[in-house]
Amino acid sequence: MNPPYKTILTSIDQKGVATLTLNRPECHNAFDDVMINEMIHALLQLEEDKAVKIIVLKSTGKNFSAGADLTWMQKMAHFTEDENIHDAMRLGKLMYTLYYCQKPTIAMVQGAVYGGGVGLVACSHIAIASTDATFCFSEAKLGLIPAVISPYIINAIGIRQTRAYFLTANSFDATTAKQIGLCFEVVKRETLEEKTNDLILTLLHNGPTSVQSINSLLKELSPHPITELIVEKTVQRIASIRVSPEGQEGLKAFLEKRKPAWCQDLK
Repeated sequence: MNPPYKTILTSIDQKGVATLTLNRPECHNAFDDVMINEMIHALLQLEEDKAVKIIVLKSTGKNFSAGADLTWMQKMAHFTEDENIHDAMRLGKLMYTLYYCQKPTIAMVQGAVYGGGVGLVACSHIAIASTDATFCFSEAKLGLIPAVISPYIINAIGIRQTRAYFLTANSFDATTAKQIGLCFEVVKRETLEEKTNDLILTLLHNGPTSVQSINSLLKELSPHPITELIVEKTVQRIASIRVSPEGQEGLKAFLEKRKPAWCQDLK
């Protein structure tokens, strides 16, 4: 029996399709420490459950995920760097767990997808997005860096595209997301669930051991394998910049709805 989660919903249907739903629509499904821990727990349980054949990641409300909850991030900025490393490691574990899940994972994406939310999309094996989906790595505008998700984004869209979108913090639409390899398919919002179900049916017709073996094979053959050492390095990077003067100023400026200090002289 699943525990009474506070920030997510989980279910398993008769076909063995598990659904993990981000359920904080009031804050655009931004994740904090509670949601991160609950997602890790749920994913590990679903992967171990022999009845589960496919895992679908979706969200309630208008937007898929605004990434990290900035109020939570600002709180962490006042913690020590060691405390930030411990905290960021949980996000690192979430991405690592989703990326290396043996069972096929599908991200069903709508609306705004920011920062760590894009990380969840990149870590899922297949992503289907609605035409209204928009993606953005906004960290640089906040004086931060998209460190923890960076290995997964690079594997999804390549270093060239990653560098451009990380440095500019420009948003891009669903069509572009498909062109650069982040999404497998783009469909109208009203047909998103139907098209996801079609994909699920396609996967269910394939041998369950076969698809898991394919995931294992691709893990071994990946040109840029993501190791625990890489996870640790990215965690240290984000922990360091969170407590930096620039990181704290960027978060504070965003929450106070003003320009950060480095933009004061710009038009």
